Parts: sequence; C-alpha cells; structure tokens
Amino acid sequence: LDRLEQGSVFRRAVTIPEGLTLAQIAVLLEKEGLGTTESFLCLNTDPEFLVRWGLPTNSLEGYLHPATYQFSMFASAEEILGTMIARFYAAMDVDMYRRATELGLSLHELVTLASLVEKETGAPVERPLVAAVFHNRLRKGIRLQCDPTVIYGIKDFDGNITRRHLHTPSPYNTYVIGGLPVGPIANPGLAALQAVLYPADSDYLYFVARGDGTHQFSTSLAEHNRAVWRFQKRS
Repeated sequence: LDRLEQGSVFRRAVTIPEGLTLAQIAVLLEKEGLGTTESFLCLNTDPEFLVRWGLPTNSLEGYLHPATYQFSMFASAEEILGTMIARFYAAMDVDMYRRATELGLSLHELVTLASLVEKETGAPVERPLVAAVFHNRLRKGIRLQCDPTVIYGIKDFDGNITRRHLHTPSPYNTYVIGGLPVGPIANPGLAALQAVLYPADSDYLYFVARGDGTHQFSTSLAEHNRAVWRFQKRS
C-alpha cells in the first residue's frame, strides 16, 4: 500500500547518455512512455520555464545532466526536464565555479566548450587533450574548426558533411565564426566539464581521427597535414 501511495510501482528507470542533444533526449523519453517529443521540445522555447531554472541562456541545450533517473509514469515534462537541470546544478560544485572564473569562462562558455569536447571524443583519456587543443586555439585566436558544431547547425543532417557545409555561415559553424558557437551543441557529462576546467598541459593545436575511436594530436599544421594524409586521405 505504501508503494502504491508513493507511486513507486509506476516508476521507470531511464538512462540519459553523455552527448545527446535536447532533441535526442526528447525522442528517448517518448520511447520510454514518459511523454511526447513535442511536450519536451516546447519547453525549450518557454520563457517562464527557462527563467524558473535560472539558465544563463535561452535554451535548455547543455543543461540536461546525463545520468540514470527514476521517473514516475505520471510525471510532467516540466518535472522530468526540471529534474535533469537540478542534477546539472548539483554536479557543479563551488570549486568548479571558482576554476571557471580563474580560466575566464562564464558558466555558459564552460558548458558550451564541454559540449564540444563531449562530441569530439568518446575516449576518456583524450578529453583533457581535446580540451587543451580548444583552449590553445581560443587563446591564439585560431578558429576551432570543430565538425560537430557544423553538424549541429544543419537542419536534417543526412550524415554526410561536405565542403559546402563547412563554408555555410551559421551561429554554430566554427569554421566560419571565431571563438565559441552561440551555445552548447549537446549535453555534456561531468568528465567533459572537468576536462575543460583542467585541460592537459599541452601545446597541441590540431587533432585528426585515427579511425579506431582515438585521435592523433599535433602542434603544427605541417605535422597535422601529415597525420591527415596518414589516417584519412591515404585510407
């Protein structure tokens, strides 16, 4: 009877992996029977909901913390996404805010940069190295040239990124704009946030995929071009 009163018999465990976008999370939640995709996506343009959670942006993207949750089957879209945002704030401790300030990063910049790191590599050991590359390029005024940002800005992306995509202006195309995109391109996990706060001590400015899930890092364009030939063009 206690379980019935508490609704615990009507709870569902849902795991939100690192690196999913808001749209992907909305689809996942619908598949789990927790609401419609539209009911979640409409909160992204609900100013009252955004203000209620004190988000430093006009979007939920980046602030839905990846984790495993237990949601009531009767929970509203506001309750579900609110729980994820609350978990994000709970993960951000005082030391993380302090470190971000030391690096000259606002909360929004931290989350945005962490989302790039999250999308660029799935290898835990590489996250601080990728973060170092982005920090170094930002410091030197070099465009980030991050493919996942380009993809995020393409409506109905078909999986094939082209030269035309790389040269098409958008607020997310870091081949065209300088600095960071206007906002996060995914929802990063704690490890990606920590990588941005504590990047590797490295002079790397470039990296290219090896084809095995890892990357080759380089400090000069000539070295990078050789790596591109070795791991991309020759294959």
